[in-house]
Amino acid sequence: MSDYLLTRWEPENPEFWEREGRSIARRNLWISIPCLTLAFIVSVLWSVVTLKLPAVGFAYTKDQLFLLTALPALSGATLRIFYSFMPSFIGGRRWTALSTASLLIPCLWLGSAVQDPTTPYPTMLMIALLCGFGSGNFASSMANIGYFFPRARKGGANGLNAGFGNLGVSIAQFVIPLVIGASVFGDIGGPGQHTIHDKIENILWLQNAGLFWVPLIAIASIAAWFGMNDIADARASFAEQAVIFKRMHNWLMCWLYLGTFGSFIGFSAGFALLTKTQFPDVVVVHYAFIGPLLGALARPLGGMVSDRIGGARVTLTIFVVMALAVLGALHFLPGAGGEGSFPGFLAMFLLLFTCTGIGNGSTYRMIPVIFSTQCMNEARGRGEAAKRQAQLDGVRESAAAAGFISAIGAYGGFFIPQAFGTSMRLSGGPQLALYCFIAFYLSCVVLCAVFYARKGAAMPC
Repeated sequence: MSDYLLTRWEPENPEFWEREGRSIARRNLWISIPCLTLAFIVSVLWSVVTLKLPAVGFAYTKDQLFLLTALPALSGATLRIFYSFMPSFIGGRRWTALSTASLLIPCLWLGSAVQDPTTPYPTMLMIALLCGFGSGNFASSMANIGYFFPRARKGGANGLNAGFGNLGVSIAQFVIPLVIGASVFGDIGGPGQHTIHDKIENILWLQNAGLFWVPLIAIASIAAWFGMNDIADARASFAEQAVIFKRMHNWLMCWLYLGTFGSFIGFSAGFALLTKTQFPDVVVVHYAFIGPLLGALARPLGGMVSDRIGGARVTLTIFVVMALAVLGALHFLPGAGGEGSFPGFLAMFLLLFTCTGIGNGSTYRMIPVIFSTQCMNEARGRGEAAKRQAQLDGVRESAAAAGFISAIGAYGGFFIPQAFGTSMRLSGGPQLALYCFIAFYLSCVVLCAVFYARKGAAMPC
């Protein structure tokens, strides 16, 4: 074993796990978590920045602002398709360090661009697309951590990695409003921008939304390079991993994860701007971080509960509750002569965020069970050598599938804000989009029940 390359890795061997595996796996997990947290912070920078752009002189329409909040999810989801295979190509340690360091690019560029109200809109679109680096990192991070833990502990480990990673959304929406109100970096960061609200002049340092994270990203990248490990057995060609595209359950789980994580990241990106359009008197920055915080904290819980009672049961339940929560949000919206109720609207979205977090954990518990079971079923009756190979293939397929499924799920971060913007343009309100979400969640209920949760399901998990 070299300093960084693990030539022997047998997490399913109890003796190996207790002797050295557990400590190595935990070290890699605890370095991976802050790297992923920073990645999520970068992926949602625009959910806060767009709220302040008009105040500092950027004359953008509502559609343009919604597009800026949605684009990081679009590019990030596309990058996840490729990122999911990278740990097996070049090693999890190397890729984690390099992909974390890449977050410096959009943060530095954003810090420069927002200081000039004449910055062209296409430039802002490019920066928003580059913020997708953060979302892309999720796929490679989850694929990499999946290799380190035994099957019985994958739910908890994935839940911690993803849950604390998702916490970056809430951290961004809580911290950015604070740091843009102060000259954190002095003259080095650039001058503040003067704004006037209710005849009161204020100064914002909007550049801090990007610059504040630069030192932390640099530290996390160095920690990953020198503190994590590559696993020799995790190396695999694209052809070896591409078998997942022939698996029906790969595509079914894409649909379910689009409903859980797609909703989490989509509502995280769009909730603040949606609230501002429907309840203009509410200071939404005081509340925007709460939902993502609940969703992030609920994700480890979803994984751990699913380890005990099965991911399919948990997933089925949360989709039923999510459909009901959207109905509740529709009830509390302004309309038909009524002013609506922001407390009720907020409560329904907090319930939605919590459900998405639990569902994110439960679906990621389902993935390794499904793919490992398939590989073991195919090796049944073919001897011990085939069984050992099936165990290795199950881990590889689970890691590749987890990354790819996360890529498809992340497209929700683009579709949900765009759905709100389109619904408002066509009908004057977000109701049309919300009815579409209900229909989608009900389709997830049916799919999960038929294939995974019902008695006699083809793949109970």
